[in-house]
Amino acid sequence: MKFDTPAAENPIDQLKVVGRSTERIDGPLKTTGTAPYANDRHDVAANQAFGYAVCSGVAKGRITAIDASRARAAPGVLAVVTHQNAGKLGKGDRNTANLLAGPEVQHYHQAVALVVAATFEQARAAASLVRIDYTPASGSFDLAAAQASAIKPEDDGQGSPTDTAIGDFAAAFAKAPVTLDATYTTPDQSHAMMEPHASIASWDGDQLTVWTSNQMIDWGVGDLAKTLGVPKEKVRLVSPFIGGGFGGKLFVRSDALLAALGARATRRPVRVALARPQIANNTTHRPATIQRIRIGCQRDGKITAIGHESWSGDLPGGGLETAVNQTRLLYAGANRMTAMRLATLDLPEGNAMRAPGEAPGLMALEIAIDEMAQKLGMDPVAFRILNDTQEDPEKPGRPFSQRQLVKCLEVGADRFGWRGRDRRPGQVREGGWLIGTGVAAAFRNNLLTKSAARVRLDNRGVVTVETDMTDIGTGSYTIIAQTAAEMLGVPLDKVIVRLGDSNFPVSCGSGGQWGGNNSTAGVFAACMKLREAVSQKAQLDPARAVFADGQVSVGARRVPLSEAAGEQGLVAEDHIEYGDLDKRYQQSTFGAHFVEVAVDAATGEIRVRRMLAVCAAGRILNPKSARSQVIGAMTMGVGAALMEALEVDKRRGFFVNHDLAGYEVPVHADIPHQEVIFLDETDPISSPMKAKGVGELGICGVAAAVANAVHDATGVRVRDYPITLDKLLDALPV
Repeated sequence: MKFDTPAAENPIDQLKVVGRSTERIDGPLKTTGTAPYANDRHDVAANQAFGYAVCSGVAKGRITAIDASRARAAPGVLAVVTHQNAGKLGKGDRNTANLLAGPEVQHYHQAVALVVAATFEQARAAASLVRIDYTPASGSFDLAAAQASAIKPEDDGQGSPTDTAIGDFAAAFAKAPVTLDATYTTPDQSHAMMEPHASIASWDGDQLTVWTSNQMIDWGVGDLAKTLGVPKEKVRLVSPFIGGGFGGKLFVRSDALLAALGARATRRPVRVALARPQIANNTTHRPATIQRIRIGCQRDGKITAIGHESWSGDLPGGGLETAVNQTRLLYAGANRMTAMRLATLDLPEGNAMRAPGEAPGLMALEIAIDEMAQKLGMDPVAFRILNDTQEDPEKPGRPFSQRQLVKCLEVGADRFGWRGRDRRPGQVREGGWLIGTGVAAAFRNNLLTKSAARVRLDNRGVVTVETDMTDIGTGSYTIIAQTAAEMLGVPLDKVIVRLGDSNFPVSCGSGGQWGGNNSTAGVFAACMKLREAVSQKAQLDPARAVFADGQVSVGARRVPLSEAAGEQGLVAEDHIEYGDLDKRYQQSTFGAHFVEVAVDAATGEIRVRRMLAVCAAGRILNPKSARSQVIGAMTMGVGAALMEALEVDKRRGFFVNHDLAGYEVPVHADIPHQEVIFLDETDPISSPMKAKGVGELGICGVAAAVANAVHDATGVRVRDYPITLDKLLDALPV
C-alpha cells in the first residue's frame, strides 16, 4: 500500500480498540519470568555449549601472539576461536569496528577470542588461561584534545548535510543588541539495558539460525551474513523478546558473531552472553559532545541569529553525534548556522542511543535558550512561545504536518503552576533546601519507514499477525494486536501476534521512535488486503463492508469471519510506503518538560521533586503503554542530567566505570511522581494510523529542564553534564 494522501474514510478511526489504554498482552509472560529471552532459550536447540568472550586488554595495537594451549587443555573445553582459525571475515554495513579483532586491535575490550566449553563455568575459567601478547600503539582518547583536528564528513551519515547556513549568521549575530555565546559538554553514556547482549547460534548444514537480542532483524541478518560471507537467505534471526535496547541492539554485535563461529567450530549449538563489565567497552555507546551555541536577539526577544556547532568523536570510519538536528527546526530566526565536526578517537564505537542527536543536542540548546531568556529579562516559556514557527525555518514554505509546541508549553505551564514562580534564581528556600523550577522544549523527528506484515484468518475466526517487528519493552505486541482487532472487528483475545523472526515479512524494526507508527501502518496495509479477500469470499462489496463483532456485513447481510475464512483460511501480506510525504511536509513530534528540584544549600545534593511532560505526538495508540514509555524516558533524562557518565581513562583509552557498580543510573528513590499529558492530536499526514513516535520524545529536553531548575534554585549555571555536587559547592549561596 502506498500512503501519500490522507484517507477520507479510515476504519482505524472507529477507535473501539485503538487509542484505548490496554494492558500489555506480553505482560503475564514477563511478570512470571516465562518470556523467552535470548539467553533463556534452552528449548530451541539440543546439546548447547557455552562460549565466553576474551576481550582485548589494550585500546589500540596489534596482536603479536596468542597462546591458547592451556585453555584448550582445560576441562570441558571444546574449542578456542580466534582470528587465526575463524576463517575469512567481512564487516557488516553498520559496524565501525570488527566484531572479532585480529591482528589489529581497534579499541579496548574488542573481542579477540571465544572459549567454548560444555558448561559456562568451564568456559569462563578457561578464558582466563588464554595468553595474548600485544604491541600497543598510541591512540587518541580525549575529545577536547582532538577537537582542533576534527574533520567535516561528507554528510551526517543519514543523507543530510553536515553544515547548514541560512541568511548571514555572522553579520546578524554581530549587530544583535543581546547575544549569548556559550559552550556546553555532554559525556559518553552507556545504554545499560537490563538484558545483556546474548545469542544462541546453531548450524544445520549451511543454514544458520541465531536466537538473539536485536532490535532490527533484517539489518541483523544482512550484517551477519556479510560478516560470515554467506548468502543472506542462509541466515535466520529470531528475537521475540528483548530486555531493553535503547539503540545498543540496533546492530549485530560480537555475541552473535562469536556464537555463530563457536557453533561452526564445535558443530553444536553455542550460547554466548557478554558479561556486564564487557558491554560498555565491547558494544556501542552514546558519544561525548562539545557544543558551542550562539544566539542573537532583538530587545523584544525575537531571535535574529542562531548558530550551533557540535564536535563528537568515533573510530576511523565512524559517524557523528548529530547534536545540531533540533536547532535546524525548533525555533524561528532569519539567520542561521549549524555545523558538525568529527574527531578520530580510539575509544569503543560511538553510535545510536535513545534519541541520538536530539537528546544531547537539547541538553545544550535548551540551557542556552534559558540563558538568553534571562539576559532579556523574559520568562523562559514566553521566550520559547515568541520564537515558535509553523514552517521549517531552513526551508521556508515547507510546513510542519502538525506542530503544537506552543500548546504543550501553555498546557504544561498551567498544570505545573509555572506562572506563580519567583523569577529570581536562588530566592526560594524550604529550611536548608533551595527550591527551583525549570522548563525545556522537547523535539524529535517523526521518521517514515517502509514496513510489511502478514495477516492470517482461520476457520475459528482467529487472526494471526506475523512481522519481523520487535518489542524492546515498548508494547509492540499490544499495539499491533489492537490494530488488527480494530481493522477486522474482533476482540483482542482473538488476535495472535508473532514478532521478531526473519522468516516473517520485513518491518521497520524498533529504533528512532519510528517503530510504533510504521509497524502498525504495515499491519494496517495487510489488514486492508485481508478485508478485501474476506469480503470477496463472503460475496460482499469490499467498499461497503463493515467488520464488527467477528462478522463482516453489508446492510442486513452478515457473515461470520470464521465462515468467510473457509476451511483453509485466508492470508494477506502487504507493506506501507509513503511516497514523498516526508519531503513535502516536515514531520516532527513536540513536547514540554517541567521540573522542580530541591538542592541542599550546604552539600549541593540535588533531589528531583516534581516532573511533568506534555507531548504532542499524533494519535496515541495505547495511552497506558505510551505513558510508560515517556516516564521511562523522563527517568533516563534525570540520569543524563545528574549522574550518567562513562569516565574515560585518557592514558589507556577505556571506560573505567564499565559496570553497574560504577555507572550510575536513577533508582526508584531518585524519581518522584511523574505526570504525563498527551495532547488530543491526530496527524493524517504521518500514516493511516495518524500516529507518530513518542518513546524518544520523552527524553528530549529533560536533562536541560533539570539543569535549568538547578540554576533557578541556586543561581549556579552548570554547562558540563552531569551536574554533580562538586560543580555546585563553591558557588552555592551562603
